[in-house]
Amino acid sequence: MKQGSGRVVIGDRVTVAEAPDAWTVEAVEDRVTELVRRGRGGRVPKVLAANLDRVFVVVSLRDPPANTDLIDRLLVLVESSGMRPMLVLNKVDLPGATEVARDLTELYEPIGYRALSCSAKSGEGLEELRKQLCRGVSALIGPSGVGKSTLLNALDPALGLRTGELSRKGGTGRHTTVSSRLIGLSCGGFVADTPGFSDVALWGVAPDAIGPCFPEFAEYSGSCKFRMCTHAHEPECGVQAALAEGHIPRTRYDSYLKLRAEAVESGER
Repeated sequence: MKQGSGRVVIGDRVTVAEAPDAWTVEAVEDRVTELVRRGRGGRVPKVLAANLDRVFVVVSLRDPPANTDLIDRLLVLVESSGMRPMLVLNKVDLPGATEVARDLTELYEPIGYRALSCSAKSGEGLEELRKQLCRGVSALIGPSGVGKSTLLNALDPALGLRTGELSRKGGTGRHTTVSSRLIGLSCGGFVADTPGFSDVALWGVAPDAIGPCFPEFAEYSGSCKFRMCTHAHEPECGVQAALAEGHIPRTRYDSYLKLRAEAVESGER
C-alpha cells in the first residue's frame, strides 16, 4: 500500500540503526493497512495508524450523546482503508443509555457491524472487548470524551492512562490523549490510542468509492439501470428503491449523500 505521508506513524514497521546516544530510522516498510483522514486545512493527509489488524469505533451513549452522522463517517473512514470496523457503545451504565444502545444496535447490526455495549464502571462487555484487543494490533477511534482511555484502564489497570471529565461548557470531551501512541497490553495485544476527533473528513476517496463503503448498498446496487449510478438522482436506481421500501435506513442514505458530495467537492479543488 502506498503511504499517505512521508512521516513515520504508530504501527509502521521500520529498520533502525543504533547511534552512540540514540536510534535512527533507516527504512520504513510498505504499509499493509493505513488509517488516514484529511488533515487540517484539507490539503494534506493525516495518517492515524498503520498496519492495523482491526479498528474499533468508540462512541458514548450519553455524555456526550451518540451521533449517527459522526458514527457513519467513522465507519466509512475505516471501510475506505479496507477494514471492517466494530462499533463499541460505551457508558451503557448511564441513565437512558440502554435504550440508545438498543436503537443503535438495531440500526447497525443488520448492516453487518457488530455493536458491543460496554461500561468501564459496571464491567459490561469488557471481557469480550478484551478478547478482541488481545489479538494483534488494534486501534480505538472516536470523539474526545467517549471513554477510550477509561476503557483501556478498566481492561488493564496497570496502564494508568490519563482520563478527563467532560467540558462543562457544551458537554463535549476534553482531549486527554494528546498524541498517538502504541500501547502494549499485558495480555499480549497492542492498541493504538489516538487523540479524540470529531472533524472526520475523508482523504483520497473518490466519489464512486463512497457507495462501496456502505455495505447495505451492495445487495441493491446491482439492480440499478445505469452501471455508474450515483444512487442520487438516476431513474430505476436499486438503492433508491430499497430506501423507499424501508430496506435502507434514511439516516444512512443521508450520510452517503453528504460524504459523496464532499468527495466531489474535494476532487474539484
